[in-house]
Amino acid sequence: MKAAPVLRALGAYEGVQQSLVHTGQHYDSAMSDVFFHQLEMPDPDVNLGVGSGTHAQQTAAIMQAFELVLQERRPNLVLVYGDVNSTLAAALVCAKKAVPVAHVEAGLRSHDRTMPEEINRLLTDQLSDLLFTPSADGDENLIREGIDPGKIHRVGNVMIDSLVRLLPTAEQNFPSDVTLPYALVTLHRPSNVDDLPWLKALLEVLAEMSSELGIVFPLHPRTRERLNELGFGNTVHSRLRLADPLPYLEFIALQRHAAVVITDSGGIQEETTFLGVPCLTVRENMERPITVTLGTNQLIGRDVQKLRFAAAKLTHHGLRAARGGQPSPCRVPLWDGHAAKRIAQVLVRWATG
Repeated sequence: MKAAPVLRALGAYEGVQQSLVHTGQHYDSAMSDVFFHQLEMPDPDVNLGVGSGTHAQQTAAIMQAFELVLQERRPNLVLVYGDVNSTLAAALVCAKKAVPVAHVEAGLRSHDRTMPEEINRLLTDQLSDLLFTPSADGDENLIREGIDPGKIHRVGNVMIDSLVRLLPTAEQNFPSDVTLPYALVTLHRPSNVDDLPWLKALLEVLAEMSSELGIVFPLHPRTRERLNELGFGNTVHSRLRLADPLPYLEFIALQRHAAVVITDSGGIQEETTFLGVPCLTVRENMERPITVTLGTNQLIGRDVQKLRFAAAKLTHHGLRAARGGQPSPCRVPLWDGHAAKRIAQVLVRWATG
């Protein structure tokens, strides 16, 4: 969702040559292949196929494989996205090989170094030559950490670029077997789903909530494994629907029409902010505070009863019970669907200047 609009924006410039490298960190077909198709992305030029493993194993495998790609293709610049292990691994290899790095979605901070993603963000930003931030708090974090302001470019949010472009198509992909109103739930962070007592308590609360409000819960493969360990299988409550991972368009359609979204995903906090959909984030901290100050997001923490209270309060004030209409205007500056164009302009100026 982050790479697709930038690939398209750079492709509009004559003479720009791009190589798309898929590390294989996200290897499940429901979470990878279908996204390439729906986002109208070209097939990767290289697929490293690293698969799963511990953070150290995965990062090391990507570094070993990506170094060979750098030696073969000799790029003028490597563009990395977000905060996953692939992001840091590629940046580290580039730093060792003296290849410039540009980081899309730079500057986000949870200020919690127990999160692997936070380490990835901090180190990648220190290694990057160009830092593309989605909002003003990203600029402030980077300057506080000693980054040269001349390297920082506030461009907006490329996730929103993909959302704006594909929302009309997504509206045609609303699952026919989902009944309004409903809550949409997504969980994937190890700090949540690997805590089996907490996960069990959450499922019990969701089952209770489903007596008043349907629940749609597409399961990340990691979450599915943990629920199987708990013995839940596919049945918890008749109105709590545990589903397989959904393609991008179907998932966007579900977000668009949800009464409330319950998540631990950073990207979903951003998308619900743009869509004007209430979002309850089940984490103790966050790296996207602008979704709370200017958006629809509430940071709930991991107190499942607090979560139930917050969801009930939203229900009391009225649910989004009918499809149709337009998204609420987004109040976050530069979240306008044109972030990738701004990134491309900076990159071309950098390359030709």
